[in-house]
Amino acid sequence: MCPLTLACRTGITQCCLALALFAGTAVSAQAGTLDKIRQSGTISLGYREASIPFSYVGENRQPAGYSVELCQRVAESVKRQFGLSDLQVKWVQVAPGNRMAKLAGGEIDLECGSTTNTLSRQEQVEFSLLTFADGGSLLMKSGAAMAGLADMGGRKIGVVPGTTTERTLQAALARSNVKAEAVKLKDHAEGLVAVVEGRVDAYASDRVILVGLVLGSGHGKDLRLSEDLYSYEPYALMMRKDDSAFRLVVNRELARLYRSGEIYAIYDRWLGVLGTPGPLLKDLYFLNGLPE
Repeated sequence: MCPLTLACRTGITQCCLALALFAGTAVSAQAGTLDKIRQSGTISLGYREASIPFSYVGENRQPAGYSVELCQRVAESVKRQFGLSDLQVKWVQVAPGNRMAKLAGGEIDLECGSTTNTLSRQEQVEFSLLTFADGGSLLMKSGAAMAGLADMGGRKIGVVPGTTTERTLQAALARSNVKAEAVKLKDHAEGLVAVVEGRVDAYASDRVILVGLVLGSGHGKDLRLSEDLYSYEPYALMMRKDDSAFRLVVNRELARLYRSGEIYAIYDRWLGVLGTPGPLLKDLYFLNGLPE
């Protein structure tokens, strides 16, 4: 046997092994979450403690909110699709700093929060069809002299680290050449308290989150929102990367809710206090109501 033939055979063998390994990995990744759910009879859903009205701990100490209900609808769809007699829902609390790690590590299968779909995050995770669209705003005291971001020079702005708000706020301040101090806070609840107590001059987050904070605070007359929006925040449910089979199940249920109009009842249940959906959200529902 000549050296060339031996080298060729060795190369072919290595290529075959590599292709087999790749194929096995791809199949495993694609079917991973659904196989895990079928085998365990459990779907693990991540929720936030105080991301009102999307994902929070309700009065009965159970997860509640707009995104939570969307995830519950997905769980019901999984149960129907695979003919499972019983499907347990395991709720796991997550925070901005650990949600992606808990997803990648298999602790949760789907994150039900107020997470913005960004291109940089798509390098690490997958996102569902869009579920909501919002923009960044500031919460401040009613008597504050500031109208918006342009007036925040030399002042303190509270923000939760590890969120898109932190990044877009810094970018907006830089664009406007406004030098403000960013104060890192634990969560939205602490942001509200920090404004009320005067520890910060404003708290930055998505406008609808801030509206939810004001409505549930008991300080409605003492607080207001800034007049401007400094970012675009498209929300979506988050899942593990390279899991197209599970992503299709999630998107199929969301599209069905949009096409059927059931999404409007869900919206009204959790966001109705803000009024009817605006043109942007109506277009989002229409454009994401994909046909079967």
